[in-house]
Amino acid sequence: MMYFDNAATTYPKPTTVNQAVERALRLYGANPGRAGHAMSMRTAEEIYQTRSEIAEFFNAAGPECVVFTPNCTAALNYVIKGILKPGDHVVTSNLEHNAVMRPLEKLSDKGIAYTAVEVTPGDNDKTVDAFRKALKPNTALVVCTHVSNVWGIRLPVERITALVHQYGIPLCLDAAQSAGVFPIQMGVSCDYLCIAPHKGLYAPMGTGILITCTEKKLDTLIEGGTGTNSISLEQPETLPDRFESGTVNVPGICGIRAGLRFVRSKGLSRVLEHETMLMRRLYRSLAKSPKVQLYTPEPEGKAFAPVFSFNVEGMGSEEVGSFLARQGAAVRAGLHCAPCAHKTMGTLERGAVRCCPSVFTTERDVATFASFMRKIL
Repeated sequence: MMYFDNAATTYPKPTTVNQAVERALRLYGANPGRAGHAMSMRTAEEIYQTRSEIAEFFNAAGPECVVFTPNCTAALNYVIKGILKPGDHVVTSNLEHNAVMRPLEKLSDKGIAYTAVEVTPGDNDKTVDAFRKALKPNTALVVCTHVSNVWGIRLPVERITALVHQYGIPLCLDAAQSAGVFPIQMGVSCDYLCIAPHKGLYAPMGTGILITCTEKKLDTLIEGGTGTNSISLEQPETLPDRFESGTVNVPGICGIRAGLRFVRSKGLSRVLEHETMLMRRLYRSLAKSPKVQLYTPEPEGKAFAPVFSFNVEGMGSEEVGSFLARQGAAVRAGLHCAPCAHKTMGTLERGAVRCCPSVFTTERDVATFASFMRKIL
């Protein structure tokens, strides 16, 4: 199978990730932080070391700022619902995933308003100006994607963060499509970082990361046992315990550490260069046919990530996706849980076919995929 659905989750995973998960099931089978026996303490140490390496990779203030969540969607909800109060205003973009839009829409019932600003692909000045004009005296949060999961459009988050910091407003970054591909630094790129490690960090599914700043305390969505200060019925104030009620996904966290080390060994610049080269080749191949509709310019590292979507004249996106699946090529067709991004490009009715590579994708995969497309055309 030629796998071009890496924007959903990367596949295959590195051998080291598979081994780390298997090893965790054998050696780290006790609940971390819940007992004083050797296996529990050994497991807790492994979790701590993973936090430390993540904190270093993303320039966090410390390991305690790294919170493990069930997924990136949960991390976004922790921030959005942990900051906002009735009467607040939020600024976001018109390219957001439902992981951002649905929480904001839900909160609108509680008197929290939001503005979705228009992103201008390739014109960062215009995009930053749109964010500036959307700010209000009661704006309490800016939350936006780093890279569109549909179109690969990259937002100038460092400039947006610098802008909102002038007004004392924090920025929450949805880095589901960018962590492990583009460099991200806490404080420079964002104040709250939400990551889907099963994508660009090649970790197992069912894992998420929230990296939080220490300056502003978030309210909790979930309370429960943390293994610390158990005599108190109040949720702990300290990080990361405040947001990690219940047993964490130890095998998944061990997989995150192995995936992070895999990406570090490759180097972000090499990962981006490899994936961009492949998507350029595929883009150029598809662009030769007048029957293929491409919605964004050719992928390149500054304004566009190595992911793009397309349609074929006279065919539905699901129809194209089904044909490719029968040939042995995995893509995702439809709305990609991002109707706002599709509305922006006029594809809300038909969706689109999305392609995204990984470090394991080869030039031969791209050539074969292009030959399948020629059959359709």
